Amino acid sequence: MDTVGYDKDDHVVTITYKRPERLNAINGELRDDLNEAWARFRDDNDAWVAILTGAGRAFCAGADLKDGAGSAGTWPASFWEIPTLNSFESGWEIFKPTIAAINGPCIGYGITAAAACDFVIASERAVFSFPEVTIGTPTIVGALRLPSKIGWANAMELLLTGDRFDAEQARDLGLVWRVVDHDTLLDEANALARRLCQGAPLAVRATKEVAVRGRNMAWVEAVRFGETMRRVAGQTDDALEGRRAAAEGRAPDWKAR
Repeated sequence: MDTVGYDKDDHVVTITYKRPERLNAINGELRDDLNEAWARFRDDNDAWVAILTGAGRAFCAGADLKDGAGSAGTWPASFWEIPTLNSFESGWEIFKPTIAAINGPCIGYGITAAAACDFVIASERAVFSFPEVTIGTPTIVGALRLPSKIGWANAMELLLTGDRFDAEQARDLGLVWRVVDHDTLLDEANALARRLCQGAPLAVRATKEVAVRGRNMAWVEAVRFGETMRRVAGQTDDALEGRRAAAEGRAPDWKAR
């Protein structure tokens, strides 16, 4: 992949936007490469946590306005997507933990990607904005995703003004989880990723899936779904290993099976 980096270290994958000359704006090629990277991460049972970041001085400057394919690409439909769910950002079901490491400007589609991640860690150099309405274009996935994550008024301020917010302001809005020194950004993201790898990977994925799906279920149905997931996860090799390790007073050796 020419426009997206994919680096795996043990169980942690780092996916990197690599169009620094265009501030990592998403064109058709990057869109397709990015989809390929997320599909690879999703399907690799030995990949447990992903970090998303940008090369150069930007995280992602949004869709490349000189290339209309940036928001869609040519990724073919298949059994796990419908035509409008054509990317990780728009709703692919990936229940492994994801971390956005925001190293600079995070604009439009960049925020949509960050908001799709479970954790957002930002350099103090990061800035955020949804400028779409200022150029006559509505924001769709961001408008659907943000209100439940950061509250209605905070989401509307981002989406409807087009204003820029620095990292501290974004943290106050709830968009960013932590703000860190720029030079330690990836160290902080990797440290969190290693912590997330300490749990049994299948139990981690089941827990995230319950959290995601349960938001849209009535309480009784959500609890029943969760208890079903608990029983399924309880039959895995890792569940047996966890019980053995606890009884023997040692660290478990997870296999993700």
